[in-house]
Formats: sequence, C-alpha cells, structure tokens
Amino acid sequence: MAITTNTTTSALSAKSLIGTRVLNPRGENLGKLEDIVIEPEDGRVSFGIVSFGGFLGVGEKLFAVPLQAMKTSPEERAFVLNVDKEKLKNAPGFDKDHWPDLRDRAYNTTVYTFYGSRPYWH
Repeated sequence: MAITTNTTTSALSAKSLIGTRVLNPRGENLGKLEDIVIEPEDGRVSFGIVSFGGFLGVGEKLFAVPLQAMKTSPEERAFVLNVDKEKLKNAPGFDKDHWPDLRDRAYNTTVYTFYGSRPYWH
C-alpha cells in the first residue's frame, strides 16, 4: 500500500494507510499497519494496530502503537517507528483473537510509555 494524500487537503485516508509497511529508522521492516483505533467519544485516533512476526499470518503478534509515535515517510511509502526490532519483541502485544480493552487507561498508559509518547489524556 502507498501512503497517499488528498491533494486538496493534504489529509491521509484510513483506507490508504491500512497495509502500509512500518519500518524503523534503520529501514528494517517491523511489520505493517493492520487497523486504526478511534475513540468514539472525541473522534481521536488513539492507536495504529501493527502486526509483527509470524509467517503468512501464523504466529503473528499485534501491537497497539500510539499513532503519534509513528511518522509518515512518503518517499519510503511507509510509517517509521523509532523502535529497535529487539525492543519491539518486549512491547505490550496481543494476538488477533484476544485484543486488550483499549479503553483501559492503565493499559494505554503502559503502551504510550513504552513508545515514549505522552498520553493525550494527561
């Protein structure tokens, strides 16, 4: 998938982002963006759901990543997440059939802290 912008608004469509590669600053592939989580109360995008590991979807782990922790890189057609592959192995993750409660502020604080992002509700 390519990161594309709407030329009149410079906005990114969610549809164009799903499936986008996620790299670290070294250019190592970390996974891909699987989903985007929006909080219905205020319409805020709270997380990008990134897949990592596995083969053909088997053994794959999912990670809720604060969207603010990722930068778009149109030239790479990817998101860049400033996390080493080894550190990502210790990130709070989950499998596709057992998602955490993404409304739980304690869980969310752990995730935001792991990625060095300030929780937006503080």
